[in-house]
Amino acid sequence: MDPEQRINAYFHACGHGTADDIADHFTAEATIFDTNIRPVTGAAKIGTMWVKVRERWLGATWHVDSFVGDANGAAIEWRMHGTNPINNQPFTFCGSEHYRFASPPNQAANLISEIRQYWTFDPEHLNTGLVDYQYGNSSPSASNNR
Repeated sequence: MDPEQRINAYFHACGHGTADDIADHFTAEATIFDTNIRPVTGAAKIGTMWVKVRERWLGATWHVDSFVGDANGAAIEWRMHGTNPINNQPFTFCGSEHYRFASPPNQAANLISEIRQYWTFDPEHLNTGLVDYQYGNSSPSASNNR
């Protein structure tokens, strides 16, 4: 699986798979670094975390908007669609991530070994993304950005 296929399959698993399905895309000691939470290390912990996030936002799904990269690393822009459980309103988070890959012995090539996530969580305004950037049909509302 090439890096772009890996990331798309990982995103699909985050929205539709089990914790094990998500964990299968990572090296055993992979780490996710994030601008909003402490690092999460370990494929199993990462899988469990994303299932909880998906459930928190009532069946959230993730989508890759753009990809640049190769076998060593990649950068993507993404969006997450979810539903606020308090008011049942849909929302969209947008962000960017940087990936590193590794091919551990006896495992699939191009497993994710590190993700550095950049996005903003504002519980008062869940539709977040770049200020005044035109995302297209399912964009965060510019009035909700800081």
